[in-house]
Amino acid sequence: MTSTHSRRVGVYPGSFNPPTIAHLAVSQAALEQRDLTEVVWMISEHTLGKLDADHPETDERLDALRAVTDDLPWLRAEATSLQLLSDIAEPFDVVIMGADKWHQINELQWYADEDDRAVQLDRLPELAIAPRSDLEVPIEHALTLDPSFSEVSSTAARNGDASALAPRVAPAPSERSADSGPVSE
Repeated sequence: MTSTHSRRVGVYPGSFNPPTIAHLAVSQAALEQRDLTEVVWMISEHTLGKLDADHPETDERLDALRAVTDDLPWLRAEATSLQLLSDIAEPFDVVIMGADKWHQINELQWYADEDDRAVQLDRLPELAIAPRSDLEVPIEHALTLDPSFSEVSSTAARNGDASALAPRVAPAPSERSADSGPVSE
């Protein structure tokens, strides 16, 4: 018997510094609501708009992501040398992002001019956008998500909020005592 279900893959570009429970929730929502077979967490080797000093090396970030994704057959982590969202998303069926990223990619500062912005945004595949209470997103692209996840941030996790961390991610060494191990699941 031939399967009528085609393979659909979504990409979730980001720095994931560190990966949080919200990243997982958004990924799972996109998987289910956009009928995906797989989600790829994609980090750029050199993130556009962020200083390299703002995050650990690519290999270190991939290790942290894979600690989360290895036991989830529908989720994997990769790195790319690409920086533009339209380039990263091109081979995928769906691009997943948060409301903050949606607003950022619409800012003219990232493009040569308004025509370039229009061209780049038109190149994007189907959108899956995680809403946030303080930012509007186009309803046709919004994911349905428990609103509590909109308050979870990587910044808070870096600042010591271990409850924001995805399972199997340890707090940064400066945020835990010398004898503590990884955060338990």
